Amino acid sequence: MPDAEELVSDALAAARGTDVRLAERQLDRLMIGTGAADGAAAVDAALLGRLARAVGRLARHGWQPVDLSRLAARRLDPRAAGLVTDALAAHRRDLAGPVPPWWDDQLRDLGARVWWDADEGHLTAWSTRVGSDRFTALRAAVDALALVEGLPPIAVLRPPPGAPSTGTARGGSGSRMLDRVRALLAKAESTTYPAEAEALTGKAQELIARHSLDQVLLAGAAEPADRPGGIRLGTEPPYAGAKALLAQEVAAANRCEAVWSDDLGFTTVLGWPADLEAVELLYTSLLVQATAAMLRGRSERQARGAGRRTRDYDESFLNAFALRIGERLRAATDAADREATAQAGPERLLPVLATRAEAVREHVDTLFPGVTRGRLTIRDAEGWSSGTSAADRAALGTGPAPKRQVRGRR
Repeated sequence: MPDAEELVSDALAAARGTDVRLAERQLDRLMIGTGAADGAAAVDAALLGRLARAVGRLARHGWQPVDLSRLAARRLDPRAAGLVTDALAAHRRDLAGPVPPWWDDQLRDLGARVWWDADEGHLTAWSTRVGSDRFTALRAAVDALALVEGLPPIAVLRPPPGAPSTGTARGGSGSRMLDRVRALLAKAESTTYPAEAEALTGKAQELIARHSLDQVLLAGAAEPADRPGGIRLGTEPPYAGAKALLAQEVAAANRCEAVWSDDLGFTTVLGWPADLEAVELLYTSLLVQATAAMLRGRSERQARGAGRRTRDYDESFLNAFALRIGERLRAATDAADREATAQAGPERLLPVLATRAEAVREHVDTLFPGVTRGRLTIRDAEGWSSGTSAADRAALGTGPAPKRQVRGRR
């Protein structure tokens, strides 16, 4: 009889193929196990061990726990995605060296912990926990393993566990300012008045821009202790392109660069610490605001009996919202720049801004040498008009929206 590792390898190879009957037969072999008294336990340990080792390889190739969890939730059913979370916990348990605090923070937020007694009984305990039979559990484990082992390397944004620190940009600056920004954005999300939401979001951007400039002036012309770093923002379907555009617009307004990885469902934003924190806060809030405004607009449209092409309307709405919001945010940043330049003097501020912008561009070129650009396609004029109005009733003038491009990898 084959050993457990061989059984897992055969089941995985069959799952990756196109022969459905062969895949089912290999799952049947996993059910039978090695033929020994502890055959099922050996299969459990082999599956979890291989999953944990695959997670470790991905960690060295740029995948953070939150990235892996996000993609698993997108591509697997919820129960199989939970097995990926368990693999993250098993990988963390087995790490011998120091682990960065941010890694453990992500695991904690994901609820990744070793809740089972022994790896030999993991899948059996998991089946009981989720109310599944063993055959379904084996299928879920093989699906999770096929996903994790098939993922490509991505840009390493932060040193993973076991790697030396490289001085990459870190967060945590300006907590009082960020608390004020969070409060403003929470109000913007909760209000039902678009003009009020616009004003609150604009005020948040003003605070962010001033804080960013304060950081620049404190740094002065000296060589910064950190280098540009990055974050990843989820841009999953539906309307992934519109979400990527929103991320790009928010990034550009905050001196960052954004690259969309459509196939993996995220946008990578590169920039300096305070700017990256601002982008993450604003993007999350504006996505909530845009979605709420879109749903209101859709309901009003349907009440008028204005057609059923909901998807085209929604996508056009979100694209227009992103572009107009981007203009508003950049206007707030430009105003803060002019004020700071007048106060500090152009000779003190502008060279540092230019140096930092060049460092971010070089970081993009290093991590994403093959970036391409794609054009927007607008299929619903009413959705475009409604999205523009939703993002710009209070402050911006009218006029045709500019053509924009979204940077990304295809």
